[in-house]
Amino acid sequence: MSSQDIPEENLPVEQDHAHGAVKVADEENPFADPGLPPHEHRIQDIDERAAKRSERTVALLFTVSMLATVGFIASYVTIDVDQSVYVFPIGHISGLNFALGLTLGLALFTIGAGAVHWARTLMSDVEVADERHAIEATPEVKAKVLADFKQGAKESALGRRKLIRNTMFGALALFPLSGVMLLRDLGPLPGTKLRHTTWAKGKKLVNMNTGEPLRPSDVVVGSLTFAKPDGLEEHDHDFQKNIAKDALMIVRIQPGDIKDKQELDWSYQGIVAFSKICTHVGCPISLYEQQTHHVLCPCHQSTFDLADGGRVIFGPAGHALPQLQITVGEDGYLEAVGDFQEPVGPAFWERG
Repeated sequence: MSSQDIPEENLPVEQDHAHGAVKVADEENPFADPGLPPHEHRIQDIDERAAKRSERTVALLFTVSMLATVGFIASYVTIDVDQSVYVFPIGHISGLNFALGLTLGLALFTIGAGAVHWARTLMSDVEVADERHAIEATPEVKAKVLADFKQGAKESALGRRKLIRNTMFGALALFPLSGVMLLRDLGPLPGTKLRHTTWAKGKKLVNMNTGEPLRPSDVVVGSLTFAKPDGLEEHDHDFQKNIAKDALMIVRIQPGDIKDKQELDWSYQGIVAFSKICTHVGCPISLYEQQTHHVLCPCHQSTFDLADGGRVIFGPAGHALPQLQITVGEDGYLEAVGDFQEPVGPAFWERG
């Protein structure tokens, strides 16, 4: 069906939006304004059935966007992060990443495609020419802009095309849920995990370098030894997570040089065990000055006195290094009396 087949009174009304256009060149205006080409009506402008088809197409695209968003959420929840799929010609890739990318891309694309199809087939396509004007708008211009906006809103048929309106609102309302689901990567609430380590009563102190349990004779005055709990191996799945809290510094100090009574009580013949994790931002401490018994964090130069309860004597650290109470077991090896009595590492907001 063409515009020639439609009675003149049924065709959309054309408005002349040109202002002061010069059709013929003369001495005062040597360049003629060719004006806008004749407007051709679209099939949707003259056939309501075609308009309905376009409306259903746009609604379908918005609905697909909603379904893709639901698929994104379902993929995020159900697909294991370690699962892989084969995609030709790429090869094996992460199944979770593939599903998330596919559904998120589809959700975005169909929202955009629906908006473009709506604009090209159902909104007014009449080109409007207007004269340039000063940056500061006059009251008349403001009134005209407001009138044009109202006219554009009316021509968009948002109120009349309820199917498009409702599906668009549905797609736009569901899509942000994809971002909300990403909050899952923040992980579960820590609970009391930050307050405890794997140290427990009877756990042997194992040399980090040799992998052998430590005897008192293995720790000499002036030496610095790093230890981990017995049973914690580097090939364990959660090794890095645990060693970040379990790592110990073992030093031997003459009992008479220990200034803190609790430190002396928790030591064994001058052998003391302190957390290796700096209480500032969690860096591993590794620099030991044997004459003063000070240890230095290489990240921000927090300095702790291992002869005085691990207290802070310099730097940004907020509290002393936690000490692990140790003793010697029946087999002659150094072992823990229990877990740390306070959380290791940096402070956190709910720490009492």
